[in-house]
Amino acid sequence: MITLADYFMGRDRAYQEDCTQEVRANAVLTVARVNLLLAAAEEELVYPGTDEETHTQVASGWRPRGLNARTSNAATNSKHITAQACDLQDTEGREFARWCLRNLEVLERIGLWMEDPQWTPSWVHVQTIPPGSGLRVYRPSTAAPIASLLPEQLPEGASA
Repeated sequence: MITLADYFMGRDRAYQEDCTQEVRANAVLTVARVNLLLAAAEEELVYPGTDEETHTQVASGWRPRGLNARTSNAATNSKHITAQACDLQDTEGREFARWCLRNLEVLERIGLWMEDPQWTPSWVHVQTIPPGSGLRVYRPSTAAPIASLLPEQLPEGASA
């Protein structure tokens, strides 16, 4: 499970002027939904990785606009800015991303959408509002993917 402190990563103090009541309310909802996802995965003994620096499962939580602008490959209007997204560490075998792909009904029930893992090679990005496409698993960019398809993304009968 993650805490609000894990999610804010100290940025709520460092960027107090950007951490509005709306951001704080969104963060509470995001953390609650992420924890529901983590609990569901844990029932099957699947866990995200742990960040070596922060020692939490959060790879990236809330990002104020200025910090987001300095984050490589971050979308200009990233849902991290409004505290409606969270990146969770994933292990080398991508077990957490693979679990999410096998359990899309859980994401739907919880109210989460995820970026296609081909664009998130070492983390799982989830957000609390639907992307423009409305797809539960969506492509965040028109740029070429930076990771291979996972077995759960291959057409039935195809091999990796």
